[in-house]
Amino acid sequence: MTRSEQLFDAAQRVLPGGVNSPVRACRSVGTYPRFLDRGLGSHVWDVDGNEYIDLIGSWGPLILGHCREEVERAVLDAVKKGLSFGAPTAAEVEMAELVCQMTGVEMVRMVNSGTEAVMSALRLARGATGRSKIIKFAGCYHGHSDSMLVKAGSGALTGGAPDSAGVPKEIAGDTLTASYNDLASVEGLLNANPGQVAAVIVEPVAANMGVVPPQPGFLQGLRKLCDESGALLIFDEVITGFRLAPGGAQEYYGVRADLVTYGKIIGGGMPVGAYGGSRKLMELVAPLGPVYQAGTLSGNPVAMAAGLAQLRILKNNPEIYTELERKGALLEEGLKDALSGIPVQVNRVGSLLTVFFTEQPVTGYDQARSSDLTRFRQWYHGLLSRGIYAAPSQFEALFLSSAHTDTEIRRIIAAAGEIFQ
Repeated sequence: MTRSEQLFDAAQRVLPGGVNSPVRACRSVGTYPRFLDRGLGSHVWDVDGNEYIDLIGSWGPLILGHCREEVERAVLDAVKKGLSFGAPTAAEVEMAELVCQMTGVEMVRMVNSGTEAVMSALRLARGATGRSKIIKFAGCYHGHSDSMLVKAGSGALTGGAPDSAGVPKEIAGDTLTASYNDLASVEGLLNANPGQVAAVIVEPVAANMGVVPPQPGFLQGLRKLCDESGALLIFDEVITGFRLAPGGAQEYYGVRADLVTYGKIIGGGMPVGAYGGSRKLMELVAPLGPVYQAGTLSGNPVAMAAGLAQLRILKNNPEIYTELERKGALLEEGLKDALSGIPVQVNRVGSLLTVFFTEQPVTGYDQARSSDLTRFRQWYHGLLSRGIYAAPSQFEALFLSSAHTDTEIRRIIAAAGEIFQ
């Protein structure tokens, strides 16, 4: 028995399912999780000493790879001063200024996770509009707050139970579900609930039912529908923020949202999140306004140090994004060629990518769910056995970092070509 198997056996006695986040259990691919020990650049090592090319990158935040020297040094320097104060620090002011400069939001509030950022942004939207209903999209995942666990993606979709027990019907009833890339479904819900919808929340690039790009005009259409109905438009940029461009999906697609949520990447791998928007909206948040939100660990100095180091590198080196686009295209085209003998769709936006095992183009939730999960399982195990650490779910993204080399990308392509021979 491997050390990972031993740890998983022990974990199942003290952790629900042996994990602290469901998709990590690897149930959908019929194996045990590999317990990781360390990472460097584009590689990780498990507790049994196996080395892998990492295509997860902590689910997105490690856009510079593991243990980037500048980020590591900033964290170590911050730790020497103290782990937490529950009081303001200079670093959180610098972080807020940098986020505002890069994204165009006017004010930002730091929180501790993407889930908390979304929960807080929804509360703000309801407080600002005096309305209660929210429109989300089937297959989009916005964290595990009650109102967002309705036809959710990510681990909820992988587990086959997109709605969670423990969510009151009264709360779920205020969450209306539209179809991603289908403006008519949004318009229909707005018309059926006049003056009641506080916000439309969307992943500008869906990445929790697998990567599904917005069709041309979709995000622009959402902006128009929200303007006409008085609802706020919320971009959940927990995955796309600072990954697609310095200004995230707002910059990449040229569409401005009223509120934006961030997570993962602004902590450089540390637990962190944020939400931001116009000064008018954000001044409704306590202590200035009536919308309450608080957190002892918000603006944690260690997380701020890591995030500042990473974001400064991204801001000052725009060529990183050009290279990520080139590497993403190299991987996309290579996988299409390597897998041309089977029904497959390779969806990509920038450095985000998913291989769907289905004949039909994947433009939304229903098409994503048509994927052959048996074939995906073969894909996952084939990559793992060839030293490539990928998401253990059809409905997740693969993430490239600036640390991945062309040689590694070609190795991934070669491995893909061998799996279904």
